Amino acid sequence: MGQAINVHPFDQAINLKAEASGLFSGHTTDDYANMIGPFGGVSAAQALQAVWLNPNRLGEPISCTVNYLAPIAKGAFLIRAKAVRTNRSTQHWWVEMLQADKSVFSATVVTAVRRETWGNIEFKMPEVPDPEDCKSEVIDFPVAWVNRYDMRPADSNSISISDPKGKDSNNLFWVKDVPSRTLDFPSLIALCDVFLPRIYRRKVQRVAVGTISMMVNFHISRIELEDLGPTYLLAQARGQVFVNGFFDQVAQLWTRSGKLIATSQQLVYYKE
Repeated sequence: MGQAINVHPFDQAINLKAEASGLFSGHTTDDYANMIGPFGGVSAAQALQAVWLNPNRLGEPISCTVNYLAPIAKGAFLIRAKAVRTNRSTQHWWVEMLQADKSVFSATVVTAVRRETWGNIEFKMPEVPDPEDCKSEVIDFPVAWVNRYDMRPADSNSISISDPKGKDSNNLFWVKDVPSRTLDFPSLIALCDVFLPRIYRRKVQRVAVGTISMMVNFHISRIELEDLGPTYLLAQARGQVFVNGFFDQVAQLWTRSGKLIATSQQLVYYKE
């Protein structure tokens, strides 16, 4: 008998089976369970994976916007990915997740053929200690997905809601997959969603929340991601406006060398 192959929990979660042209089936996993349904970052990764697996894909992802339409139930789902426009260097995709013939998740993905140009990173990485000099935090949040990430505060702020100050919603921490895993686009989009809801830090308590929409822009190529290997990224997020039952969140992910590789924005519903 051959030796059993250990599959990373994340790869199990984004495992999709081709059913027809542009149609894939998948299944939620307990490893990335959230309060209601799966961790939103993994759902986004599944949508991106459906585009990545398509033989008609042009280039690599540069942007993905996901809309969480309804709670995703535990169990099987279908993902439909369709290229709606192909230009010389960019391609636009529509992605939809279905359960019981109803749409629970939609996304638009833009892929592109990258080319060498002048470049500059205007938003610089904060000066922080190395991850080896920071202590992992046991996240005070009773959901499975937080155990799939090693999060190490890089400043004096707690990642969870235990911080009593509540002065602002900023978080700055090192983060890496558990177990370690070489980065790719699906894992990178999931990492953009590892921040606990910003209102938890401002209110210093848990309230009912739900992400409405998340946009992620990628500033790195597949080869550059693979060259990083299994590594920590510096993650930063903060809310900007909390009003009338909705708040937004902006976030950045940097490599250890200071390269900004992903930026993100979310709109989140909350109820007091």
